[in-house]
Amino acid sequence: MNEGTFSSPPCFAHELQQGPNGYEMVDERTATDVARWRKAERERLIAARLAVPMEERIATAQKIIEALDGLTAAYSRPAVALYWPFRGEPDLRGWMVALHGQGARVALPVVVAKGRPLVFREWHPECRMERGIWNIPVPAEDRRLVPDIVVSPVVGADRDGYRLGYGGGYYDRTLASLPVRPMTVGVGHPSAEIDTIFPQPHDIPFDRMILEGRQWERK
Repeated sequence: MNEGTFSSPPCFAHELQQGPNGYEMVDERTATDVARWRKAERERLIAARLAVPMEERIATAQKIIEALDGLTAAYSRPAVALYWPFRGEPDLRGWMVALHGQGARVALPVVVAKGRPLVFREWHPECRMERGIWNIPVPAEDRRLVPDIVVSPVVGADRDGYRLGYGGGYYDRTLASLPVRPMTVGVGHPSAEIDTIFPQPHDIPFDRMILEGRQWERK
């Protein structure tokens, strides 16, 4: 053996990834295959969502709102993180206004830097907005909230509570960083349901999924 070489790597930290259960082994080939599959599945699901007629999207959003009303009723003036709709996601902006009118504190997610957790800035109907990542409007004033409930749109979702998003890992990173875990709810059109997202160690499952009239809690 030549000096300075090893029969195996002296450190395999590059093969580890931190997940909900601590550091876990990651097979590089499997991770690459899953990433490729997710990219193709993401494109398919977004195209299917965009093809849904507007009337059906409105009806889907209304059913989701009815289910969310039932969840938030158990809280007194909760801090609820929602989202500004993008690429055919359920439009819950009317519910945001209603929540604020009921005394809840509402927040929107903001990307502060690539690879960093999201922050949640407080929103109200009269607040000044600015363009964030992908030109999605976000509150201009940096008044941050720690949410009791996080409602996030899904591109895809499975029955184990795992959410397929846009691939940035922002929600996984954010939930792992919060001092107290909020209730997490994924919402979407019924076509978003898939058998599995092939979860990896960094993926954090949501507590509940609401896909129009279909609802389930994490097993």
